[in-house]
Amino acid sequence: MKEYILAPSLFSSKISRLEKTLNFLKMTGVKWLHVDVMDGCFVPDMASGPSIVKELKEVSNILLDVHLMIETPEKMVPDFLKAGADSITYHAEATNNGMYIIQMVKEEKKKVGVAINPSTPVSMIEPILSEVDLVLVMTINPGRPNKEFISITVNKIAELNQLREINDYQYLIEVDGKIDNNTIKPCAKVGADMFVSGGYIFGEEDNEVEMITNLKTALLEV
Repeated sequence: MKEYILAPSLFSSKISRLEKTLNFLKMTGVKWLHVDVMDGCFVPDMASGPSIVKELKEVSNILLDVHLMIETPEKMVPDFLKAGADSITYHAEATNNGMYIIQMVKEEKKKVGVAINPSTPVSMIEPILSEVDLVLVMTINPGRPNKEFISITVNKIAELNQLREINDYQYLIEVDGKIDNNTIKPCAKVGADMFVSGGYIFGEEDNEVEMITNLKTALLEV
């Protein structure tokens, strides 16, 4: 059976409940935590920074999946590497220096990913698919958490999976945006491996374990 990865999104959890969040991750066997970084320019909101990553690494052994939703991400990559990020994903739309970022992250023996927005074609990142560890497909427009799941993005997941199989690429396909026990299924069916979920997991306090269980059950049905 295929092994899927769940990565709850810290952005949807209250910082005041951070200790509880880390405890529930440990309890449910979740190994990754997704950390959104926003600069107020590439996306409207602002969130997280290297200090949050550093603090998380000091109190937990959770693997940190850092998603840079910022302009000129190459300027901040060194700070997040130093802070302890285990994986860093930048947006293809935010820089012309993708290979430079990939090299920086690989030099530190960390995982590197590239993200694309719903309107960005897969062809934009084809030249670097052999170099990355993961490709993140946004299933909503970034920085707009209240929008609906964009179902046409499932076609991109399928396209990336096909390219992976044809070329024997090794990247994981990650999806982020309105992932719940219903939307997770079509993504998994066409090849997604890693699922970021925020509002669904943290929408109701003290209900996180049940939500994680629901996601795992949904994946078993694929």
